[in-house]
Amino acid sequence: MALQPLATVADLTARGLTVDAAETAIADVYLDVASTVVRDAAGCPISQTTSTVTLEGEASQWLALPGLPVTDVASVVLDGATVTDWRLRSSRLWRACGWSDRCEPSEVEVTYTHGLPTVPADIVDLVCRLAAATLVAYRAGGATGENLGSRPVIQERIGDYSATYSYSPLMSEQELPDYERTRLRARFGGGIAVVKSR
Repeated sequence: MALQPLATVADLTARGLTVDAAETAIADVYLDVASTVVRDAAGCPISQTTSTVTLEGEASQWLALPGLPVTDVASVVLDGATVTDWRLRSSRLWRACGWSDRCEPSEVEVTYTHGLPTVPADIVDLVCRLAAATLVAYRAGGATGENLGSRPVIQERIGDYSATYSYSPLMSEQELPDYERTRLRARFGGGIAVVKSR
């Protein structure tokens, strides 16, 4: 099931961008793309959802779940058998006898609810800014769409109008700088890739 965008056309309008009725569909596309970019950088869905993930279980009593915060766990299947002798603590599963009793990792399938019930205002704003920049480029491209992406204006002069375009490798207005990606990953706990392993 696809996740809903982290912001809406109404959020764009609340930030002062007028979206004509004819642009609503394309604005929705840009909001969806911006949401995907932000979620990818964060390493988790951010908004609340239910997921099923398969993790490697170790002899440790703790099993970290991706996509903080974890609010509910519906089921845990350890190497094909349902287990109920676990507890949810601080977005991690605790099990007294650990998650593997062999010399190799086990396979743990967890179905759980995680993420925030309300998207934080700064995340809504970030998604709106990315989508708005793309919508402005779309408008500047006219019927041909030629200005979508790779030639941002880097210098402009008003008297006897002059503009200089960059031919940098920037592919779209929807790219996040590394510092923003690092901030999002640190804030939201990243994904399965950051789960501790020995």
